[in-house]
Amino acid sequence: MDAKKPYVVAIIIQVIFTGMFVLIKAAFNQGFNTFVYVFYTQAAACLLLVPIAVLRERENMKSMSFRLLFKLFLCALLGNTFSINLLDVALKYTSATVQSAISNSKPVVTFFLALLLRMEVVKLRSSHGIAKVTGIVLCLAGVLVVAFFTGPALSPVNHHRAFHTSHTSSDLTSRVTWIKGTFLKLFGDITWSLWIIFQAALLKEYPNRMLVTVTQCVFSTAQTFVVAAVAERDMAWAL
Repeated sequence: MDAKKPYVVAIIIQVIFTGMFVLIKAAFNQGFNTFVYVFYTQAAACLLLVPIAVLRERENMKSMSFRLLFKLFLCALLGNTFSINLLDVALKYTSATVQSAISNSKPVVTFFLALLLRMEVVKLRSSHGIAKVTGIVLCLAGVLVVAFFTGPALSPVNHHRAFHTSHTSSDLTSRVTWIKGTFLKLFGDITWSLWIIFQAALLKEYPNRMLVTVTQCVFSTAQTFVVAAVAERDMAWAL
């Protein structure tokens, strides 16, 4: 049963992400700034996690070196700041359905990057290797179909504004925006995959998952505040 827990958790995370895409898309369609939203999420994570980390890991905080903190700063910059901002802009340009579908490319991208970094091995002559390659091809094919094929609306689900872009599907500008959002999503997933790989290496060096997560949240809160302040200069950040 313990061996199955990571897979169960992974499925639960994907379900949470799917619901999150729908809610965020509805907020963006009502005019909420994407960069301000990312800052709020990181700040909320800090409010939740920092007190827990202080109570549980107070003594372990002293073992964090400047070199480790610098690495965590870079990880936060790549994953929590750059990648999430990019993914939210992509969500604004497309739809919650597309974002959920293209998110399936993350395992594929992570797998390719792990191969390049020699963290993963594929034996094409074995059944496991063939299964991996087949899964990758099917996954990419499904992502491309959902991303670039615009079929008829599914009533009544697609009547909700969370499943639509802010433009009409017949507009050429909307089509260009949709494709741009799709590629931004793919690029965001690539940076997210890099973040996952870097974190895996970082956790081998410093295996305290709580402090690694909380420290990145603190750094990304400051980073995303700077990004949001530049993007939304009138400071009208009301929820």
